[in-house]
This record gives sequence, C-alpha cells and structure tokens, in this order.
Amino acid sequence: MSTTVSCDGKCLCGAVKVHAQKVKPHVGACHCGMCRKWSGGPLLAVECGSQLTIEGKENITAFSSSDWAERGFCKHCGTHIFYHLKDTEDYIIPAGFFDHPTHFKLNHQIFIDKKPEYYSFANETENMTEAEVYAKYMPAE
Repeated sequence: MSTTVSCDGKCLCGAVKVHAQKVKPHVGACHCGMCRKWSGGPLLAVECGSQLTIEGKENITAFSSSDWAERGFCKHCGTHIFYHLKDTEDYIIPAGFFDHPTHFKLNHQIFIDKKPEYYSFANETENMTEAEVYAKYMPAE
C-alpha cells in the first residue's frame, strides 16, 4: 500500500467538493468529547495534509473549536467537511466524506480513555490516551 493516496469527495448537497492529493489511508478514531458531540459518535477521519483543493469554499461555515483548530461544515446540508489545524494548515477529513474509501484501514485511536463503554472496535489499533495525545502533539510552553 502506498504511503498516500488521492481522494475526492463532496458534501450531501454537492455544494462543497474536496480533492485531496496526499491522504494517509490510515483511519483514526477520536473519542474526545468534542468530536463525539460534533459527529454523534467517534470521529473516523484521515489525515490529508495541506495539499488539497476545496471547491465551494463560500458554502463552508467554520467553527473555531479551540485555539489550534477549526471545524468546517457545509452551511446548506450540514455535512462535516474538515478538522483544520490552524498552525500547520493540515486538514483531517472524515473518512466517510470521500467517494471511494476502499483503501482505508482503521489503525489508531486517540483519547481512548474518553471512549464511552457502549461501543468498541474489533480492529487491533494503536491507542493513545488524552495525556499521550497532548504530550505528543501540543507545543511545550
């Protein structure tokens, strides 16, 4: 399997289209409270980097959900489009947004200590707690 793939997707109403050139085909599940509230369950998403084209940007509403990230959705149909890291310009896009996600594989979960007990995945994955995520990705002050 190649390290990145190219993917295309669109929102439910078609007002927003994304072509991502360098998608890492490794699906991650985020179990933090914010992602679960936003998506209605764990957020299953792929890292797309910064090399992507978004058509219909005028149809996106972005919500600044933290100092470091914003979440974008179609203002017409409500489809979740992205989780965008402000400092690096990287985009994380829900795996289900893409038209043909057959090359994706669930391989990691973050905020595993925040996952409710009412669901679990059968896949063997790398798991990180909230503390491990912050230690790895947050800048030292």
